[in-house]
Amino acid sequence: MAEGALRVYPDAVANQFPIADGGEGTLEAAVSAGYEERLNAVVGPILAPVGAAWAIRKNSDGGAVAVIETAQASGLAEMEPTPANALRAHSYGCGQLIAAALDDGATEIVLG
Repeated sequence: MAEGALRVYPDAVANQFPIADGGEGTLEAAVSAGYEERLNAVVGPILAPVGAAWAIRKNSDGGAVAVIETAQASGLAEMEPTPANALRAHSYGCGQLIAAALDDGATEIVLG
């Protein structure tokens, strides 16, 4: 977007930063904004262990905000798309990530 705007308005100032809609890419946007990435082994959607990333940023008031991209722990990419898997899939791993964030001091959690 910045490239196009600068072509039309070459004297403009284009501040660039990553954005995400709350789904895929949310974690990367948070990390680029200064959040620290963490990695936890959790239970995937069909009980197989998966590595799932999340991020946290400590606040000056002593609290912390965690960002969890739920697809990291319970997304469709972690299982074969069959009707049987759809019926037995769960989000237990997301709960494990929430617990990890709380253990790390999160006072606010953003789920994407």
